[in-house]
Amino acid sequence: MPSATPSRRRRRLVVGLGAAGAAGAVTALVAILVPSASAGTLFNDDFESGAGNWSKSGGTWSVVSDGSKVYKQAKTDSELARVFAGETSWTNYSVEAKVKGLDLSKGLAGVAARASGSSTMYRLALTSAGKAELQSVKGSTITSLGSAAVNNPATWHTLKVDVAGTTVTGYVDGVKVASGAGSLAGTGRIGLVTSYASAEFDDVSVAALGAGSTSSATASPTATATKTATATPTATATKTATASPTATATKTATASPTATATATPTATSSSAAWPKATSEKPVTATIPVSGTLDGGNARYFGSGALGGDGQDEGQDPLFKLADGAVLKNVILGAPAADGIHCSGSCTLINVWWENVGEDAATFKGGTSATYTIDGGGAKGADDKVFQHNGGGTLTIKNFQVEDFGKLYRSCGNCSTQHKRAVVVQNVVATAPAGSLVGINANYGDTARISGVTVVGKKSLDICVKFTGNNSGKEPTKIGTGPDGVNCIYNASDITFK
Repeated sequence: MPSATPSRRRRRLVVGLGAAGAAGAVTALVAILVPSASAGTLFNDDFESGAGNWSKSGGTWSVVSDGSKVYKQAKTDSELARVFAGETSWTNYSVEAKVKGLDLSKGLAGVAARASGSSTMYRLALTSAGKAELQSVKGSTITSLGSAAVNNPATWHTLKVDVAGTTVTGYVDGVKVASGAGSLAGTGRIGLVTSYASAEFDDVSVAALGAGSTSSATASPTATATKTATATPTATATKTATASPTATATKTATASPTATATATPTATSSSAAWPKATSEKPVTATIPVSGTLDGGNARYFGSGALGGDGQDEGQDPLFKLADGAVLKNVILGAPAADGIHCSGSCTLINVWWENVGEDAATFKGGTSATYTIDGGGAKGADDKVFQHNGGGTLTIKNFQVEDFGKLYRSCGNCSTQHKRAVVVQNVVATAPAGSLVGINANYGDTARISGVTVVGKKSLDICVKFTGNNSGKEPTKIGTGPDGVNCIYNASDITFK
């Protein structure tokens, strides 16, 4: 295991030797089985202190006892239950965990890497077919990168995923089962996942890898035998010496919700690095904002009624901003429910959406409302990032967006329609991407666009014109490109890289 500390299962084998040889055996086994701690260790969690390092998206998760503390997902009818940990900036690494399928009769359970959204990730999963399958997952599109048969998935197995450059490799019990080239985002968090299954997870560890490198395959140290050999964890001194996972250091370093480095309201540039979360804040009911809320780069994510599997427009938002409110230095994790709603004029400064799902923010003010998005970024929008349902003008500047359908859409079929305006300035849009903005020409909408950089795509519909309606029907697309009336920009305003 790429861990700075021995697994609890291995420590218990030492306890079984008896007091006479325990001290020497501990020294010998640790020297053989466990590499010394190094800067390459990013994360460890054995759930003995709970599951505070993880954010939930779907399913019913709890820490239970199974010889030791483990993390259990019990809801077998959950289409996609997952928990996430780590940082969105992690790129080349190895993630490993012990996985025990409790009910895999209709689904799968496994470990995820480079999760850039709640439904975008690489995962290695034990399946109902009696296999371990390495998969690339993007929404409902699942691509198999390879698989191998696994004996008795209902017992403990050690699953590991290496991501290095574009290469993804999966291991079960130390044996390589599949490898392939991936095309998903090159960074992302780790995750534990189930789909229509229940399972237990334990001993999660993450180690850094160099670009293009993978872990060495080793002889299979069957996790089942190790787990079975653990009867009585009586070596409390050893437990105490190793009870603090590396994850705790990360958690301690980021515990303050008012980090000085992120407290400034000054917006970031469109090329700024994604911030690291300073703390985790589950949201069970919409947070009302009047005046100014500075989140200090805390990660807010839906839980309870706001933490379901789906992300659709019928959900409540995590934040609801009153007229004139300001929200700044906030990270919206997964799930983000329906993001942010602005009831009137509002300002969003350095707000980051790690996985948009349906809409990042919806603007509902009157005809004279002004909305400003300054700094921040968004990833993983199945359709729109920003939905403009009310009237007024929305300005999006110094922003970055990646893996999205549309950055902005003026509502094409709202029951009450308005003349709307959008201003897009200094935005970096990274493929995959559908289009930049969509407006309704028949209602007099305008889009003024400048300083846009498109990355990873040789062409993109920058401004799409529709004929909107107020009947709820799908609007009709009538054209694209600058016209000086509705779509106002020049070719020099767009750079393709």
